[in-house]
Amino acid sequence: MVTLRQLRYLDALARHCHFGRAAEACGVTQPALSMQIRELESELGVDLVERRPGAAALTDVGGEVARRGERLLAAARDLADFARHRGRLLSGPLKLGIIPSLGPYLLPKLLPALQARHPDLTVALRETQTKPLMDELCGGDLDAVLLALPVPAPEDEIETMRLFDDPFLLALPADDPLPPTRRVRAQDIDQRRLILLEEGHCLRDQALAYCATARRGMPLGLGATLGATLGATLGATSLATVMQMVANGYGVTLLPEVAVDVEVRDQRVKLVRFAAPEPGRTIGLAWRRTSPRNVDFVALGQIAAEVVAAAGQPKKDKRAAAHVG
Repeated sequence: MVTLRQLRYLDALARHCHFGRAAEACGVTQPALSMQIRELESELGVDLVERRPGAAALTDVGGEVARRGERLLAAARDLADFARHRGRLLSGPLKLGIIPSLGPYLLPKLLPALQARHPDLTVALRETQTKPLMDELCGGDLDAVLLALPVPAPEDEIETMRLFDDPFLLALPADDPLPPTRRVRAQDIDQRRLILLEEGHCLRDQALAYCATARRGMPLGLGATLGATLGATLGATSLATVMQMVANGYGVTLLPEVAVDVEVRDQRVKLVRFAAPEPGRTIGLAWRRTSPRNVDFVALGQIAAEVVAAAGQPKKDKRAAAHVG
C-alpha cells in the first residue's frame, strides 16, 4: 500500500533532484529514503525516478505521481490541522508566507498584535517572491500567504480575502525640479531613470504595467514584459536598495504607500502623488480552499487590515512632512 511517508520522500526528491539532499530535507538517511522510493515503485509497478551519477530526475510517470501525491500530502496536513485547531481560534503553529515588498512594513505591526491577542499562536515566516509562495501554499508547505491580488493560482484551489488598497507614490531625489505639490501621471515619469525590483517581484510588474499606459496603443496588461522597452534595466532585491539609489540621484521609483514610514527617512528623497486614478495594488490573504482553518485565516486577515488602518493617520502626517501634495 502506498504510504504518506513514501509520497513525502518522492515530493522531496522532486524538489531537490538529489537523493542525498532529499534525505537531508526529510531528516532520514539516504539509504532509508532510497529504499522507500524503491518500495513505492514496486507497489505501483512503474519506474518513478531516473537515477544518474550525482543526480536524480523523475520520469514522466514519476512527475505525475509526485503532483498527485502533493495534493494528498496537503490534504493530510489539512486533516491534522482540523483535529489540532478545532475550537481554538488562531492557536498552535501557523506557517505564513509574505512577499518581500510587504514583509518589512506589515509584519512589525501585525506580529505584536497577533502575539497580544492570540498568545497561543506560533508563527513561522517565509518571505520570498509570489510564485514560490503560491507553489508552497498549494503544496501544503504554507498555511496562508500575504501578497498582492489577484493570485496566480486556480480559483477552485485558492481562497482569497481582500485586506487593503496600497496606492503607489513617485519617489525621486529631493532636488528634482518636479514640484512636490503636482499630481503626476505616467507620462511624467522619465522611464529611462526608472529603478525597480528585479524580475520575479510582482511590484516590478505592477509598476511597469502602470508606466505602459503612457505609451499610446499599449494595453495595460503588457506592462509586465516591457522592462527593456521602458528603460527599466536596473533591478534590486529590496526596496531599501532601490530607495538608496533614488536618494543618491540614480533615478526614480514607484513606492507603495505601506512602505513610506520605513523607507522615506532620508531628506534626499521626496514623494509626489499620482493623479487619479492612482496606481497601486490590492493586498490580500490567500489560503487553500481545502484547509479547515478558514475561520483562523479570516481572523488573521481582519487583524492585518485593522493594524494597517490604525497606522493610517501617522502615515498621513509623515507624508505631509515629506511634502507630498
